[in-house]
Amino acid sequence: MRRFSLLLCAVWTITVPGSLLAQATATPSAVSARAEGLSPDSARALLAREGYIRPPEEVARLVTAPRHLNVALTLPSPDRRWFVWEKSDGMPSVTSFGKAHYYFAGLQVDPSASRARSLTTRGAADLQLIESSTGRAIDIDVPAGATVSNPAWSPDGSQLAFIANFETASHVYVADVSTGRSRQVTRTPLLATLVTSIEWTPDNRNVVAVLIPDARGPEPKRPPIATGPMVRLWTDSLESSQRNWATLLQDPSDQELMQYHVTGQLALIDVRSRAVKKLGAPAMFRGVDPSPDGRWLRVTRMERPFSYVVQYNNFGTVDEIWDRDGKSVALITRRPLQEATDTASPAARARRDSTRRDIAWLPDGSGISWIENVPRRGADTSDAASPGGGGGSRRAERLMTWKAPFGAGDISVLFQSDGPIGDAAFSANGRTLFVARSRNNTGEILAVTPGDTAASARRTLARLRNWNPSFQVLGRSQGFGGPGRGGTPGDSLSFYQNPGALVLVAGPGGRVALMSGDTAAFLLGTRYNRQWEGQGPRDFVDRVSLASGSKTRIYESPADASVDVRLALDNDFTKAVIERQTTTEHPNYWAVDFTSGQATQLTRNTDRMPEFTRLVRKRLWVTRADGVRFLVKLTLPEGYQEGTRLPGMLWLYPFEYTSQSDYERSLRTENINQFPAGGPRTIEYLATQGYAVANFNPPIIGDQGRMNDNYVPDLRMNLAAVIDELERQGYVDRTRMSIGGHSYGAFSTANAMAHTPFFKAGIAGDGMYNRTLTPNGFQSERRDLWNGQRTYLEMSPMLYAERIQGALLMYHMLEDQNVGTDPISSIRMMQALRAHGKVASLFLYPYEDHGPLTQETILDLWGRWTAWLDLYVKGTRAEPARVTTEPGR
Repeated sequence: MRRFSLLLCAVWTITVPGSLLAQATATPSAVSARAEGLSPDSARALLAREGYIRPPEEVARLVTAPRHLNVALTLPSPDRRWFVWEKSDGMPSVTSFGKAHYYFAGLQVDPSASRARSLTTRGAADLQLIESSTGRAIDIDVPAGATVSNPAWSPDGSQLAFIANFETASHVYVADVSTGRSRQVTRTPLLATLVTSIEWTPDNRNVVAVLIPDARGPEPKRPPIATGPMVRLWTDSLESSQRNWATLLQDPSDQELMQYHVTGQLALIDVRSRAVKKLGAPAMFRGVDPSPDGRWLRVTRMERPFSYVVQYNNFGTVDEIWDRDGKSVALITRRPLQEATDTASPAARARRDSTRRDIAWLPDGSGISWIENVPRRGADTSDAASPGGGGGSRRAERLMTWKAPFGAGDISVLFQSDGPIGDAAFSANGRTLFVARSRNNTGEILAVTPGDTAASARRTLARLRNWNPSFQVLGRSQGFGGPGRGGTPGDSLSFYQNPGALVLVAGPGGRVALMSGDTAAFLLGTRYNRQWEGQGPRDFVDRVSLASGSKTRIYESPADASVDVRLALDNDFTKAVIERQTTTEHPNYWAVDFTSGQATQLTRNTDRMPEFTRLVRKRLWVTRADGVRFLVKLTLPEGYQEGTRLPGMLWLYPFEYTSQSDYERSLRTENINQFPAGGPRTIEYLATQGYAVANFNPPIIGDQGRMNDNYVPDLRMNLAAVIDELERQGYVDRTRMSIGGHSYGAFSTANAMAHTPFFKAGIAGDGMYNRTLTPNGFQSERRDLWNGQRTYLEMSPMLYAERIQGALLMYHMLEDQNVGTDPISSIRMMQALRAHGKVASLFLYPYEDHGPLTQETILDLWGRWTAWLDLYVKGTRAEPARVTTEPGR
């Protein structure tokens, strides 16, 4: 079924046409392009082919390089002895992506297997345990014919549960860590559409899961003849200027079908006997979380009414506490359907959606905690005794607890603050509470004795003005120097002096602070250097005394390597697992003793793309006509000889800034010590085909909230400056230039070809070319079409289609779920280009979302990219025609 015939229906089945499936499962025809390029006839024939094609073999080898054979350590065991390696088979195939699936207001479901589509398309091939101190490996038995999703450790670390995904069902398997042997523990298949994880009870004997209900009945069928019109009413004064959701429910049949596929039976399953205890009646379960003492369950359910306006994450929910017999004993909070406009931050949305947020179990399981606003009634009830108190605007918040048996009188205030509370966590024994809060433009991390209101019971572990204090759970995925490391990009003082994030680990209640006895906690941060082009970021670990707040640095990474601290191996943080890399050493994991300096290599990951690593890389500062400077990363072929002028590719993705210094602040997290990394769509692979590839983020600079008023002139200046500098230094032949980008980069590619005379060809993927189709905002643009009409129109390259110069290749994923890039944009752009006799192409790919993932699609893209550039760039030398560049009419 073609996507175009389904644009008015938010719930549809995608099937694989027989001929296309045969092409996908067979070995695609190998049509390789030579380094000097295809002949014009060969390029045209390749571009016209309607089956999947392949690029030149030099590119194909890089796209399909076995990067998946390098070990990635994730999911440490509770005792921190083991990591899990979820082993992949490599790039997924269109065969799995093309399996029939539904869209329910943003929820993707594989109906034949009663699970989220992601479990069908993204499962791992195998599991392996890697010992965190030695690197020793244990293979986990994975059943034949299954992929693996979402492994989960038992609380004592002796067992590993995982979801085994078969063609028509998913089941829970449990493996014994000592032997690696696993066995199936569910007889009834999972209903894994909303709940896609496995939860253990604290006694290590049971898992909690959602199963297909008994007597489920057949899937509801849509009436063969419509029973009436689609009805949309908006009868109140609330504004709802939503972005463009790709898939929404359309009618009552959609609602009934969705409810059928998300309604399951909550069950407690004994992993040894396989006995099943049903908990409550079937419902639309969103989540389940057993208490650390095993007596209770926190259960979240989705409720009707559904909506035709927003996606399922905005549907109403109810949060309850159940006992182990499936009886609801307390209502925690109920969030109604949210249909009104919501442009606030996630934290602000959480506060508005519910008076209770960040709900979590207490470490001993005796109750729950949450953060809420302090009611503004009568006198100021804020925490005047806490450090740093003073005047100014304050929003008081407090941390509450609700103890079993969860009666009205069992709620109490644990901590109150005269500023927002960003996060809260306990020590494993519950005797210390850690709070991250902000007040009077100052961020703080406090250690608090729960329930003690005396000022002496609150110790300041870190404090910094204009700083966003945070916590970080070690062992979870984290990027080098990300927000979890305490950085605040907007302020130089807090950025360069940030104290780091409080270190948490998995523990009772979900997460607890890592503590050395009851006396010290730890801060993990990244120290950035003002001379970031010459010195890379450095991770550090500080031990912080709870009594005095004094800090002792126990680790700082070396200046000549990129190091991520991944896991503390003991509670004193004297031993840890780190990931280390340099510009010449591939990333690998090491177990390090911070005291002795002894290091044990845990993985032997190697460079799977040496031909990519050997490419020539340069960094150029470019100055445009108005004096603004920006950075361009240039990649040249291996063995490049200085002064050789090559055909060029500019690959871009603009960002908005308010000043030159604002732009330069965005570069401070760059790590010069990292090993060259490439994925299936790394544009620098074009250097193997003889191109000079310049990758950069053109700065669009203007007043706050109005940066895009300068979009077209700034884009022109940026591109002219880059080409001038590359030509001046002898890298490119300016008569053979191309440009390209994905998403907002695609949009900018079309604008570049409409408003500049520089390019023979362009490559634009998953773009939006008509801003009137995103009338309620896009990217960082917060004005709507009616308040920024001139800017919206000037930024719409489709409205300047008659000015486009050069050959434009567009591609779009037919199941693009991004809010601003509906495939109709590319279809209408192609229509406009045809109307004006422009050289253009459009390739539409089935089953893929915003950015392709399957091997067949990505290889095909590269095949068409290289053929397009061979035809319209590599073999041409004439000066491009001049075009009118004024943005207005």
